[in-house]
Amino acid sequence: MARPSTYSIVACDLEAGEWGVAVQSKFLAVGAGVPAAEPHVGAVATQALANMGYGPEGLALLREGLSAEEVVAHLTEADEGRADRQLGVVDAQGRAATYTGSSCLEWAGGTTGDGYAAQGNILVSEEAVTALGRTFESSAARPLAERLLDSLEAAQAAGGDRRGQQSAALLVVRKDGGYMGTSDAVVDLRVDDHPAPIEELRRIYAMHDLLFGVTSEEEWLDVDEQLALELRKL
Repeated sequence: MARPSTYSIVACDLEAGEWGVAVQSKFLAVGAGVPAAEPHVGAVATQALANMGYGPEGLALLREGLSAEEVVAHLTEADEGRADRQLGVVDAQGRAATYTGSSCLEWAGGTTGDGYAAQGNILVSEEAVTALGRTFESSAARPLAERLLDSLEAAQAAGGDRRGQQSAALLVVRKDGGYMGTSDAVVDLRVDDHPAPIEELRRIYAMHDLLFGVTSEEEWLDVDEQLALELRKL
């Protein structure tokens, strides 16, 4: 059975009311299994010899009010395969926890900070996970989706996955923040099979932001007569 050699970050922006996950792996379609998030509930990443039940079960426990640490403990203690699992959780209050089973392949480990948990396995070195956290911490003024993307890029620059790259994904949720206010998915983008998946994820995120993002008031233009004429022609 293939093991996703993966690094990920789960995080939140409490002021914006957003929770999200970003992940890269030498594994096909990593976005189909690793990330899970719900507004005002939390976010979960499940990886290594992943238990796909950790996502929905973790969110259910968070919904009941358990903390990130309590969710990690509950999920892993009940799982006979926990030695092969890796897990990151951030809860509704921004508390974070990470878990790396004793049988995860080197380098494997994680770190937590204010509003995030970063973890990885089968990495070149610990520096990839350190770069995830350091980059997230240093970009507090930016939108959550961009901070998560920046963190993935930093981890890859620090060595990333020992086996290379294949897929990446970005998930950010906010209550009624999706298309036309009819979903919570602010960003839900996946690159399933690509030689440079993070670069491709950045490219399609830029397209997504152009089409669906919110233009800041500083970039608004007054529509004078000349611009109005141009707009009418367009």
